[in-house]
Amino acid sequence: MKSFPSIEDLRLRARRNVPKMFFDYAEAGSYSEETLRANRSDMERIKLRQRVLRDVDQRSTATTILGEKVPVPLALGPIGLGGMMYGDGEIMACRAAQAAGIPYTLSTMSINSIEDVAQSVDKPFWFQLYVMRDRGFIRELIQRAAAAKCSALMLTVDLQVLGQRHNDVRNGLTVPPEIKLRNVIDIATKPAWALSILKGKRKTFGNLAGHVKGMENINSLAAWTASQFDPTLSWKDVEWVKSLWPGKLILKGILDVDDAKIAVTTGADAISVSNHGGRQLDGAPSAISSLPRVVDAVGSEIEVMFDSGVRTGADIMRALALGARSCIVGRSYIYGLGAGGQAGVSRAIEILGKELDITMALCGVKSVAEINRDVLADTESQRRPQ
Repeated sequence: MKSFPSIEDLRLRARRNVPKMFFDYAEAGSYSEETLRANRSDMERIKLRQRVLRDVDQRSTATTILGEKVPVPLALGPIGLGGMMYGDGEIMACRAAQAAGIPYTLSTMSINSIEDVAQSVDKPFWFQLYVMRDRGFIRELIQRAAAAKCSALMLTVDLQVLGQRHNDVRNGLTVPPEIKLRNVIDIATKPAWALSILKGKRKTFGNLAGHVKGMENINSLAAWTASQFDPTLSWKDVEWVKSLWPGKLILKGILDVDDAKIAVTTGADAISVSNHGGRQLDGAPSAISSLPRVVDAVGSEIEVMFDSGVRTGADIMRALALGARSCIVGRSYIYGLGAGGQAGVSRAIEILGKELDITMALCGVKSVAEINRDVLADTESQRRPQ
């Protein structure tokens, strides 16, 4: 995979390898994709301060995430349908993350189940949870994650209802894909993908099928979310989850300062500043523009992570400079998965780590601990709003 020098190169290969409905599912944002675009445009607007003639030998990108040492301030985030980008995709991604020494997060809406992944890897991983109407099932999911020795629970809090992604509607997204002419033609042109899926352990939602009455043969993400995602979700449910979970708790989807302040009172160990990668509230601010306000408000009280819009090591640098302790990536590694399975995910992690290291050198810093707002160029276009 050395011939892929950037995440964009992995993206282009994944687009060639993966059927359209699944690539579009990973790629697209909600509605007009205004927030999706803002995540990137606002990130790129932040300029870094180039420094010269500073001793930057013996650099280190090492740090800690939730008290655990990692070689780079990076975690792989939860991606639904990961196993439809490549057969056993969640297992492949988890193995790549663990080989790199960073956390991997399994989605509730994964193809491989919690147990599939746990039986296939050597170390604990994180599990992402949606709280749904069936609280008994949620209790069971938490128990399954604990039994699998998951080291952290990531509770997604910004998806009580599903923001519509128009491409999923146009493509008629189902898992596995329905036997329709356009699907057959698309898959026929992607034999390597089809073979990997055929060899995979599962073809539908591993954590759901067989565990929820009436959902044994569910194949529509839209049908599942419409029937099960709970608009009554409140902060009391966070407290309930906290009471059931014995390990570290991360709240993913915090964008507003007031919500960040409430999150601190729940006893959570970390929050992730995120707008769900532009896949939920279209018209919400970019995650990177929200990060400094959240850090200023609660950064001294809780570990602040960041996701939504990270595509390069320079982006990681920007987020760290604005106060994040680490970054969670989704699309960046999913492109690697679609491009080349486990090797592609490993390459994505390698690219991001190397780019961060070079960016640090060219900004004149030798360690993650040295990264702060001083590494940002003082340009009018990125002065923080009052």
